[in-house]
Amino acid sequence: MVMSFRVSELQVLLGFAGRNKSGRKHELLTKALQLLRSGCSPAVQMKIKELYRRRIPRKILTPSDFSVLHMQAGQVPPAALAQGPACHLPYEQSAAASAVPAALLPPVPKREADVPHLAPPAQPVRPDVKMKRLPFYDVYDELIKPTTLASANGQRFDEAHFTFALTPQQVQQILTSRDILPGAKCDYTIQVQLRFCLCETSCPQKDYFPPNLFVKVNGKLCPLPGYLPPTKNGAEPKRPSRPVNITPLVRLSATVPNTIVVNWSPEFGRSYSLSVYLVKQLTSVTLLQKLRAKGIRNPDHSRALIKEKLTADPDSEIATTSLRVSLMCPLGKMRLIVPCRAITCTHLQCFDAALYLQMNEKKPKWTCPVCDKKAPYNKLIIDGLFMEILNSCTDCDEIQFMEDGSWCPMKPKKENQEVCQTSAFSGIEACRSLSLAASSLYTVSSESRSSSEGKKKVEVIDLTLDSSSDEEEPPAKKQCPTSGTAPP
Repeated sequence: MVMSFRVSELQVLLGFAGRNKSGRKHELLTKALQLLRSGCSPAVQMKIKELYRRRIPRKILTPSDFSVLHMQAGQVPPAALAQGPACHLPYEQSAAASAVPAALLPPVPKREADVPHLAPPAQPVRPDVKMKRLPFYDVYDELIKPTTLASANGQRFDEAHFTFALTPQQVQQILTSRDILPGAKCDYTIQVQLRFCLCETSCPQKDYFPPNLFVKVNGKLCPLPGYLPPTKNGAEPKRPSRPVNITPLVRLSATVPNTIVVNWSPEFGRSYSLSVYLVKQLTSVTLLQKLRAKGIRNPDHSRALIKEKLTADPDSEIATTSLRVSLMCPLGKMRLIVPCRAITCTHLQCFDAALYLQMNEKKPKWTCPVCDKKAPYNKLIIDGLFMEILNSCTDCDEIQFMEDGSWCPMKPKKENQEVCQTSAFSGIEACRSLSLAASSLYTVSSESRSSSEGKKKVEVIDLTLDSSSDEEEPPAKKQCPTSGTAPP
């Protein structure tokens, strides 16, 4: 019975007997066995039976169950069961009645503490949950299959323990991948990846963290993605949906297992799943190469889409005869190099594949920058028609499609800039001429004022002063003597 105890049960037993209950499991187990060999009191024996009952609930055994019980324990073969009382039945049977079947013994009354252990688990331990495939990771192996984080005690916080081990080949793969990334402090391209998701089997699940999550790997706290800012007032903050790289905390050894302890807050009507994978991290350059390897889409597909968009609708009063499309990427505002869009998009405008993959490598959103719809990696295509246009037309940034699928370049921006510069230059010359005329007028008025001081005065406004500013005060009126007629 003691050999089947867990760490918590061994600590309870040693604490009940007044022994030291600190140390690892094998140390606690050694202390408990020494307690038995030294001759324990009846109270300690009853405590062992009580803990064993909680560990393995009693069930009514039939004669056919004895063979299964001893084959699993590896104690006595089925042929030796009838030779004598050599079999070890559950703890309810005394030594004198060890050979008596359990069905003939009086049943032991159930206690309230035993009832939760008799109930079947509400959630399957390994449900048929499938995680959504991530474009930047290739899965090499499944270290822990998707396992339910089932709430055992129904309290506010719950805890679950997991264990996995690496093979010598997997350890070698991780160690040899460390030097592939130059300049990285302690990063590996082959990683041990921890993922959480909702326990749903209807479709592949994306990453989703349980509330109030804390993870320890081999006794060390695992850093998790930071919380996103709340979208509305009073909303509970959530972590971004992404996997967790636990490679720096994993024991890279084939002989020592790794332990994961998960603490979270269970939710009513919702359960979560945990899984661990051995993956290889990919870069945007690798994904671009894989996208090119898929091939370029036939230009006839885009021509058919153009004809469909420009086909006259008999019910519409407005007929569209042409369609203007830019050759600039909406993400980087630069000329397209690898024109790309999703198959699910209905627009002709493309975006640059290299820039799109680089942005999703830093922050995976996979949203089309043109129509804001989902554009996942497996739906991306390289447009063959735009590749032809970019290769044949190098001096324009915008083209126009016709009804028959043909195209023509629009006027380059350089000519428009020259026209603007010419008009601006002519405007400057006109302003200079007006300024010279105003200066000459001011000179004439000054001469007339000095020559005829005793004659009639008229109001003259100085045109050389800038009166368009709101901050300056308007110029004061000046009286100028003239010979009876005002100067022009």
